[in-house]
Amino acid sequence: MGEGSIQSYRDLRVWQEAMKLAEDCYRLSAPFPRREVFGLSSQLRRAAVSVPANIAEGYGRDSKGSYVQFLKVAQGSLKELETHLLLAQRLGFGSPQAIEAGLERASALGRMLRSLIRSVERSS
Repeated sequence: MGEGSIQSYRDLRVWQEAMKLAEDCYRLSAPFPRREVFGLSSQLRRAAVSVPANIAEGYGRDSKGSYVQFLKVAQGSLKELETHLLLAQRLGFGSPQAIEAGLERASALGRMLRSLIRSVERSS
């Protein structure tokens, strides 16, 4: 595989960054209050996992239109994740530094997703 060559969704930098964000969110939500196991903690984790999962699923689709649609779903999940992080911040759950880092990573990932969407749309 040559430098910059994409053989799989796992080679996409946007997917790799989304996986890092999901890992961060699992670690960040671990100390949340026990009563939140089926509440905010679960919602945060589901949204975080949805981002790389939708990038991967879209990559595996047969058409560029489907790929773009899944990338847009990933974008929506990212906004949901940001909202959960902001709520956790307001409620005083988790480390303020970890939440801020998560929000910054989510913002950067959002820019990457928008760029990939534009790139795929132009190549159609």
